[in-house]
Amino acid sequence: MPRGQRKNIFVVGLDEANLRTLEAVPDAGSYDFHRLLTVQELQEGEVSVPALMDRARAVLDAYEGGIDAIVGYWDFPVSTLVPMLGKEYGVRTTSLESVVKCEHKYWSRLEQRKVIDACPRFGRVDLDADDPKPPEGVNFPMWLKPALAYSSELAFGVSDMTEFRAAVDEIKAGIGRVGRPFDSVLDLLELPPEMQGVGGQVCLAEEAMTGIQVAVEGYVYQGKAHVYGVLDSINYPSSPCFLRHQYPSTLPAPVIRKLHEVSERTMRQIGMESATFSIEYFYDPKAGDISLLEINPRHSQSHAELFDYVDGAPNHHRMVSLALGRDPALPGGLGRYAMAAKWYYRWFGDGKVHEVPTPERIAAIEREIPGVRIDVVAEEGQKLSTVSQQDSYSYEVAHIFTGGDDEEDLRRKFDRCVAALGLTFDETEPGGRGTKTR
Repeated sequence: MPRGQRKNIFVVGLDEANLRTLEAVPDAGSYDFHRLLTVQELQEGEVSVPALMDRARAVLDAYEGGIDAIVGYWDFPVSTLVPMLGKEYGVRTTSLESVVKCEHKYWSRLEQRKVIDACPRFGRVDLDADDPKPPEGVNFPMWLKPALAYSSELAFGVSDMTEFRAAVDEIKAGIGRVGRPFDSVLDLLELPPEMQGVGGQVCLAEEAMTGIQVAVEGYVYQGKAHVYGVLDSINYPSSPCFLRHQYPSTLPAPVIRKLHEVSERTMRQIGMESATFSIEYFYDPKAGDISLLEINPRHSQSHAELFDYVDGAPNHHRMVSLALGRDPALPGGLGRYAMAAKWYYRWFGDGKVHEVPTPERIAAIEREIPGVRIDVVAEEGQKLSTVSQQDSYSYEVAHIFTGGDDEEDLRRKFDRCVAALGLTFDETEPGGRGTKTR
């Protein structure tokens, strides 16, 4: 295709792993993907949103071609930079307000409560009080979490006041790293009365939810919300940490329909447009109830291979199509495999990682085991506790994507990959971190 007819798509935080999946979307041959800021710039340390905007403007202003779309698939600050830059450069995005309504956990709960009953009891914790207490009417066991955080960082399950106070102390010490930059975004919005004075450095407490975890992926196009995929989220035994995400979900059809309906109603309330979303839920098979855990104002880039394996196209396709004003609908089930999973190979005690395979060895494993892709998170000799953006209870060592005929085939491929990787750990602290359950 002639160069002038190709679409220039700027991807905030474009990384090599996702470039590979972006290049697998339908019509990828007519797109040129451009990196706009690095993942390190966007996620390491305490970021400055104004400084990131200036760096992004410098790149866009220096580009001599047309700017057809600005997209992103990461959480804050990427999720907020996309609508801010989109407004300045005249490209299609959802509004900044709709993104913040999803990402600010307290504001999101206020919006959800207006249209659905699938919310736990929740409230704010006064971090400035001499002796912070749980909100009135919110009972143990509960979860404490900042209004915004990376990858469940500073999220704690607590079952009594001793654990509550310990979690509050940790949150108070670390909330500013993301909360201060988030405050600078909130300052750009005209907030409703119920959000006046709340800010970005607030701690939310909500009663613990139980059941089977499930994720919903969808998009909003021309004012209508659509769900295109439901995935099961399966934890390690007696742990709140994900073992794998599996697509498609094996839940009964009536539950799937309910998840579609609640998701679509919620996103209408949020007011998104021309954007993807993902929502996490709990399903209680005994009571037949679903409970909404959180809304993400972007699709899950970590599910891209799963949709490619099963449906024949990565979910990045929806993001790109919406940004270009196109209908992103695709038929499902056109992929090579009946099921797919993203596995989280975790270590539950601190230690140093050794015998990390070379890229050449990883590529050889991927060739030896059909329908597999491997991303090793830790580096040779790295202490796990120094790896950024880990949750509060475990350390991610590798992500392993598998496509297969059924669940047993997925597990067999995962086990083969773990054995083939041959990672070893030393200086492991006894007891590990996976002691609390959701």
